[in-house]
Amino acid sequence: MKNVMLNVEGMTCGSCVRRIEGAVETLGAKATVDRAAGLVELVYDDSETSLEAIVETIEKQGYDVVK
Repeated sequence: MKNVMLNVEGMTCGSCVRRIEGAVETLGAKATVDRAAGLVELVYDDSETSLEAIVETIEKQGYDVVK
């Protein structure tokens, strides 16, 4: 299992949190969102999905992952 912390911009409300958590869950990963800090903690199995796929999924939801 991998554990990664991402800086994500554009999260403004509880709906944003649910949208990101739900989108990441479809990839078999778990996201814990700290909206106030602009952080998303990811836990995922790199044999099932990749960090790149997760980042792309978050960005498709309309948020910016700071690299």
